[in-house]
Amino acid sequence: MSAVRSKICGITCIDDALAAVAAGADAIGFVFYAKSPRAVSAQQARAIIAALPPFVTTVGLFVNAGACELNETLDAVPLDLLQFHGDETPEQCEGYHRPYIKALRVKAGDDIAGACKAYAGASGILLDAYVEGVPGGTGQAFDWSLIPQGLSKPIILAGGLTPGNVADAIAQVRPYAVDVSGGVEKSKGIKDHDRIRAFMRAVRATN
Repeated sequence: MSAVRSKICGITCIDDALAAVAAGADAIGFVFYAKSPRAVSAQQARAIIAALPPFVTTVGLFVNAGACELNETLDAVPLDLLQFHGDETPEQCEGYHRPYIKALRVKAGDDIAGACKAYAGASGILLDAYVEGVPGGTGQAFDWSLIPQGLSKPIILAGGLTPGNVADAIAQVRPYAVDVSGGVEKSKGIKDHDRIRAFMRAVRATN
């Protein structure tokens, strides 16, 4: 298996972004969803991205955002990748001429393989925990055995990952990448740099 990639999501300040990069994260994520405690403005995200070294992928997370709102954000913020966490159709996800990943909130009975085929234009599929009424960032894990083998898209595993369980998650799921937010925080939106380093050490140990 090739090296598992990693994303630290819910970044809200330059110090946390630089700590994530220094620890070895491949990508950092910005939440453009006003109801999230980790939400950032376009101005905040742009300032953080300006402080980054090269070769770090910047990801913008959106939940059922309107086309005007999303285009305004893209005009203001140099995002490399879009992450859709709502009920966006494949056509909506593909309407911005940017690579994207589609998040699925997994529960028993879901047709994950079918969703991978439906979002054929996606760069990858992110699998998160299903919690009623919450589009993501719940901090809860889901039953990894629900993930079928041999999916047609690279899988990004999210949902309740921590420095303590990420190695087991990688061993079981063998994802393309892992995505963490709450599992490396000291409070919502504020990262714990020691936990970021511990998380990244655990990921590297599996590679």
